[in-house]
Amino acid sequence: MRPLQRFGPVLAVSAVTAVLGMPGLAIADEASDGKDTTYYISLGDSLATGYQPDVDKDTDVAYTDQLYAQLKQRTPGLKHIRLGCTAETTESLINGGKCDYPDAKSQLDAALKAMAQHQGKVAYVTLSVGANDILLNCVSPAGALDGACLNSRSQAMGKNLAQIAGALRQAGTKNTQFVGSTYYNPFLAAWMLGAPGQQAAKESAPLIKAANSGITQVYKSAGFKVADVAGAFSSDDFTTKVNVPGAGEVPANVAKICQLTWACTNKDPHPNADGHKVIAGAFAAELAKSDAPGAGESPTPSEPTTPAASESPTPSEPATPDAGASPAPSESAAPGAGSDAGANSPTVNGDLAETGASSNTPVLAGAALAVVAVGAAAVYFARKRRTGAQS
Repeated sequence: MRPLQRFGPVLAVSAVTAVLGMPGLAIADEASDGKDTTYYISLGDSLATGYQPDVDKDTDVAYTDQLYAQLKQRTPGLKHIRLGCTAETTESLINGGKCDYPDAKSQLDAALKAMAQHQGKVAYVTLSVGANDILLNCVSPAGALDGACLNSRSQAMGKNLAQIAGALRQAGTKNTQFVGSTYYNPFLAAWMLGAPGQQAAKESAPLIKAANSGITQVYKSAGFKVADVAGAFSSDDFTTKVNVPGAGEVPANVAKICQLTWACTNKDPHPNADGHKVIAGAFAAELAKSDAPGAGESPTPSEPTTPAASESPTPSEPATPDAGASPAPSESAAPGAGSDAGANSPTVNGDLAETGASSNTPVLAGAALAVVAVGAAAVYFARKRRTGAQS
């Protein structure tokens, strides 16, 4: 299968050059593990570490830090074991290779050891990973996506995610709340490029939706709850119109992607401080359901399913807009504070990219799980990171 051009060279090059990268592990001295001490373990990639492109480092605006602050208000003895690693893939999260963890071979290993050490005291586990799996393997410097690679990598990603979620769930107890997340759609920023970009933005919607469906199935089959990050970003709402300064009237989902991420300002898909706040809210909303009458522990794992294979859109389907020792826990957030990115107002960025043609969608959609791969992986354009800096 010949390489496919998606949203043009600039966006796609950003996607492959981002080594979503260095560890966001915050290590602090643990004074005691008293009977009232409980733990929140956060895992993932640059979303979990709060990477901000304006300062080119991981920061304490991460949704994991904001969620921890909220959880600690109702659970005073809660400690945060922050394991996120920028640039992490589902494979490296299992096998290691991106970030170093004391006495552990990988991020998953570190999490499992922490859960074993604090058995019965881990109250919350959150996970956001998968975006880098395809970006670092199937996008060329020219911005082309290889369909065969996408299909292969998507299947591996689904298996890895199921293995990760299953291992974490098994290591927990009936009182541990597990939450994974769907992804927002930064390709909506292409809307700002005019008619071709608007078409590309519309075509990205069913792909991201299919990806999120697959991710949701994997998480639920492992007994995880799912934070609806896509919904929090109004990812499918092309109907509601919002007036954006400098751009005029745009769909609500486009306005939000410009407001909550760097996609329209820095050509970078990472959420800004406001975006992380919204993501934290999506996780908090899911966890709050456990406090509702009749709600209890994490759901019982269901029978495994094939991620979104049966839910992938067909080529003719249009985009339908909808209105050991473990790392020590940290009381603090990630090392280094970034600037408040939320102040960046949406702007028209004519340099984002030339957009791909509509003929791309049928080819990708016809590749079954490749649809899931595009959605899950292309959620992040990437930014080249300095390989020497570790937090």
